[in-house]
This record gives sequence, C-alpha cells and structure tokens, in this order.
Amino acid sequence: MNETPRESFFERALANLAGAWREVAAGAARNVGLSGLGSPARDADALERLMAECLEARGGEVSARLRAAELGRAYLDLDGPGRRGFLEVLARRFAVEVAALERAITDYRDAEEPDLKLAAEDALRRALVPPRVKLLTQFNVLPEGVKFLADLRSDLLSVMADDPHLRGLEGDLRELLESWFDVGFLDLRAINWDSPASLLEKLIAYEAVHEIRSWDDLRNRLDSDRRLYALFHPRMPDEPLAFVEVALVKGMAGNIQALLDESVPPIDPREVDTAIFYSISNTQRGLTGISFGDYLIKRVVERFSKELPRLKTYATLSPVPGFRGWLERAPAELVAQAFAGEELDGIRALGGSEDAGVALLAVLARADWHRDPAVAVVLKRPLTRLCGRYFLETGKNGTPIDPVARFHLRNGARLERINWLADTSDKGLGQSAGLMVNYRYLPGDIEKNHEAYMEQGQVVMSAEVRGLAKQAGRR
Repeated sequence: MNETPRESFFERALANLAGAWREVAAGAARNVGLSGLGSPARDADALERLMAECLEARGGEVSARLRAAELGRAYLDLDGPGRRGFLEVLARRFAVEVAALERAITDYRDAEEPDLKLAAEDALRRALVPPRVKLLTQFNVLPEGVKFLADLRSDLLSVMADDPHLRGLEGDLRELLESWFDVGFLDLRAINWDSPASLLEKLIAYEAVHEIRSWDDLRNRLDSDRRLYALFHPRMPDEPLAFVEVALVKGMAGNIQALLDESVPPIDPREVDTAIFYSISNTQRGLTGISFGDYLIKRVVERFSKELPRLKTYATLSPVPGFRGWLERAPAELVAQAFAGEELDGIRALGGSEDAGVALLAVLARADWHRDPAVAVVLKRPLTRLCGRYFLETGKNGTPIDPVARFHLRNGARLERINWLADTSDKGLGQSAGLMVNYRYLPGDIEKNHEAYMEQGQVVMSAEVRGLAKQAGRR
C-alpha cells in the first residue's frame, strides 16, 4: 500500500527525532559508560535498570540528560507491542512506593505539634508522587522532549483501556502537560504563504476538519481575504498546538465548497463585514483534554477587533458530525413528525417504504441523492427540522450529544443557523447528510450564554433554529 503524504510526514518526523536522540544516546555510552539496551522490546529488566539509572542521576545533570536520551531512543525504536511493554514497566515498577506512603500516613496521623504536622503533610505530599513523574520530567531538557511526552501520552491513550496502572501513568502525564501548557505560556502567530515550508507542511498534515488537498488549496486558504492563526508553546516553537482558519466575507457563509472554491477571486477588503471560522484543529492527540480552541477563538476575535474594526459578525461554519448516525438511531415516530403531509408522501415514495425513517435512510444511502432536485424538494425542510431537534438531544451527563456543539456552546456561542447541503463532500454527506451550522459569537452575550450552558445546560439557539426543532416534535 502506498503511504499518504500525511503518513510520510509523521514517519519522517519520528525518524528525525529518533536519529537526534540516537546521537545524544551515543554520547551517553561514551561519556557515562552506558552500554545500551540492545533489543529492549522483550527485556523488561533491562528497561527497569535504565529507568532506575535515570532516576539515580549519577554523574550530574549532563549524565542524567544522556541517560534520558538513551531511554527515549529505546522507546522510539520499539514497535507497538514493545512500546506497550515499556509503558507497563514504567507504570508498574515506578508507581507510588507503598511502604513509604504508609509511613508518611502514619507520621501525619501521629504528629500533634503544628510544625510537626506541617512537616508530615509535606512528606505525605511527596510520598504521593510516584518516581515515574521525576523520570518523565527529565525528558523536558532533551531536543523535542516536550513533544515526545505529548506523543507518549497519545500512545498511552491508545493502549491503556481499563488497565489501572497505565491509567495512573496517563493521569500523571496529563497533569504534567496541563501545567506546562497553561494558556499563559502560549503564543499566537499568524501564518501566511511566506511562513516556513516545514510549518506549512505540518498544517496540511494536521488539518482535521476540511482536508487540504494540495499546495494550491493551501495557498487559497492563505489569500488576502483569509487568515490562519496558530498557537505555539515556547518548548515546541515549530510545532503548532492548534490552528484556526478564517474567511473574511460579506454576510454569513453557508456553504463550505463555495467558501473554499479556488476559482473565486478574493473579496475586496473594504466590503467584508464577517469573520467565518471554518476550521479549528487541535494537532496533538497527546494533549487531548487540554483545550486550546476556546482560547484561540477569543484571542483571534480580540486581534480582529483591533486590526479589522469593520468586522461586525463573528461566526463559524461548522460540521454536524453526529447527525447522520443519530438519524439511523432515531425512533420512527420522531422522524415521521418532521415531515408535513406532502413531504411524508414524498419520502415514502422515494424510499419505497411506509416507514418514514426507513425510507429516509434508503434515500440518504444513494450516492447522488443530493444532486436530485426532486429529492431536495422533499428533504430540505424535514432534514433541517430534524437537525434542529438533534441539537436538543443530550447524553447521560446532560450535555448535547454533538461534540462540536458542546465546544461552541461552552464557549458562549449561539446556534444561529442550519445550512442545507452546505458540505457535499463524501465526509460531509456521510457524517451530517450535507448539513452544516453557524455558531455566532456575539461579544455582548458570550458570558451570559456560557453561564446559561454551564449552569443550566441551556442550548442557546436563534429563534429560527428553535422553531425548526419544535416543528420536529420537540415541545
């Protein structure tokens, strides 16, 4: 199988990092007497010895760095099963020292004098920190060390399942990364066509919402009526953590293919009045749960308000990734309620079934349904009603089932509009039956909307969208 450009990029990056650390590790072997692990994939004891040597830090800071490089190089050279074995050794053999913790608990309970109590509390706090945390922090000083730890957590998220030891290791690593990636440490940068080619290549590889198909496609997204901003960490200056793509347009955009059409000339800057955030991508899976997108949007809006005061509207053009799947699970009576009399007759005829739900799914299963004007007449209103209803569906925790909705509503946006056949790509049709939505950020309402969502679970909608939801049977 031919590898994709995305796969080629990541494999090359991994090889470069492994090569850099291999050189550092070779210095370790010469300077501090390390013999190397050979083939550590099957040798848990050898891994444990090297990890213990890293923790002992014999020979000072330089030696510790070299040993950490040897350990990191060993991990990068392993295959999938070997990496899991590495993580299991780190998780199980370098967890909290139970005997030391029990002594600290006893000392804390027995301490009576205030000074002794405070000292015992400090000792207890230190006893609760497993040795592996100190080991993980040693990678901080290596080239690309912070990036390595983020990728290490990505591997952990893939394999930990219900293993309590691996989950504990993941929790330790998550806490470290959360402290290192506080938004106060992050830099916002504008990316343009003159940015380094290596960075532009990463944007192509990391784009998670609307695939960048070519260099011409990327150049179009960086044209004079477009903006692209990314967040960076000082320890990962060449590695974007998250980026947002923005189109400067006249009026609220409602179709992604039209927005990204390379043949359309740029809009005159004097005519634009709206900023459309059409793609927000978090690039590091290892930083899952450490949200940057909300901070990124707020920073960009602040920047626009100073640099482009003529902008009056800030909104997204967002996918509805769970809508099609929800339609497949929706009760038949709910689907039928979304169709008016003639529409119900039409979908039954088109889908060959008296069950409106079955008929609807049969029509949506056709590859070219969106190109048929007769289908559009029957489906446009019912599908937008059902989409409005979908946004009122909640999970067990009481929040909307749609992940994109949770993100924007939590940030204080309002669900403004549902757009018919706004994304007719295979992905758009497969995930959301071609529908997209606009979330609107009204600066004066953001805080109020955020509180309504966080405190009351309220899905803030425009009157138009709420009306569609009611027409689909929600009262």
